[in-house]
Amino acid sequence: MIGCNVAHSKLHTKRDFSLNLKTKKFWSEAEQRFVTLKVSAKGMRTIEKKGLDAALKEAQDKGYVGLV
Repeated sequence: MIGCNVAHSKLHTKRDFSLNLKTKKFWSEAEQRFVTLKVSAKGMRTIEKKGLDAALKEAQDKGYVGLV
């Protein structure tokens, strides 16, 4: 997403809204190994709350993730 920084003098300069993505390792109980994912901050909270396997299954059911 692109927007503008607006100064006190109302001068507009273009800026970029970047996503809050982080690379993080999660433990998968089903596979008994660590899985490295690039997820958003909200995604990390969801995975911590529900667990990796349940969150991945839910995301796959909604069509957000296509697992190979």
